[in-house]
Amino acid sequence: MAHALVCMSHSPLLHLAHPPAEVKASVDAALEQARAFVHDFDPDLVVNFGPDHYNGFFYDLMPPFCIGLNATGSGDYDSFSGELAVPTDIAEKLAEYVIDRDVDVAISRKMTVDHGAVQPMEILYGGDVAAKPIVPVFVNSVARPFVKVARVRRFGQAIGEYFKNSDKKVLFLGSGGLSHDPPVPQIATANEAQRRMLTDGRNPTPQARAARQARVVDTAIKFAAGEADIMELNPDWDRAFLDVCRSGRVEKFDAYTADEMDAVAGHSSHEVRTWVAAYSALRACGEYEVGYEFYKPIKEYIAGFAITTATLRGAS
Repeated sequence: MAHALVCMSHSPLLHLAHPPAEVKASVDAALEQARAFVHDFDPDLVVNFGPDHYNGFFYDLMPPFCIGLNATGSGDYDSFSGELAVPTDIAEKLAEYVIDRDVDVAISRKMTVDHGAVQPMEILYGGDVAAKPIVPVFVNSVARPFVKVARVRRFGQAIGEYFKNSDKKVLFLGSGGLSHDPPVPQIATANEAQRRMLTDGRNPTPQARAARQARVVDTAIKFAAGEADIMELNPDWDRAFLDVCRSGRVEKFDAYTADEMDAVAGHSSHEVRTWVAAYSALRACGEYEVGYEFYKPIKEYIAGFAITTATLRGAS
């Protein structure tokens, strides 16, 4: 098989929060399923659709999409902080192809990616984010205004079309979601200090980063205890989204709207845009089938937590 997909939720709380033992065991087993799948597929290249949490992209210039020609990890939540193994020539040609298909995409020769992009690689490759050549693809998932989900689908489709006849085995990797509403400031309601962070919060002091991360951990503890003032997870919405993923009818993603996602699934549910792009990329390569699916709403991780794998039909 020449193309495959893994989409998974991420959470900086995976190693900081403590869900019930049976929940953690089920997540660990699901992650092992994903690792085994990727090990068996053994891709030559990973196309990594990831969000950002105001660590690499800010409101001083916030593109809807960006392809990294070079990239380094931000190191937030003790995540990977080194240089990613980006094949610049492939990333450049991909960006040119996507633009030629009338899909506007930014490029970065100095992209910073945070835990949202690198955690899946850390999980899948035992912490070795540079284990495989990787093309990092940023999909804005936190900063309004958002492009229509239909445009995210077309963006992913264009990327899939580029790799459809590649002589490389390509893994499309989507990271984020599902329903969740962690304490990320919103520009419309942010105070002045928060606006400064959202606009240009690069290179925070260790103290500032620690304080920001402590707020998330504290919120997770309170949320699990039913005491946090954030939206509840929405398992029904999550399962309906997974139904669309499984169906192969990626055009059904077009019905999702930013306002409804905010209202029913939380402000960070927009991270499923990475899944939309990844599934649309795989679908552009052919009809696919989902081989493995895991889902559990986990309040300790502030996430409707899901993992899926998929391959093209008839692939061997």
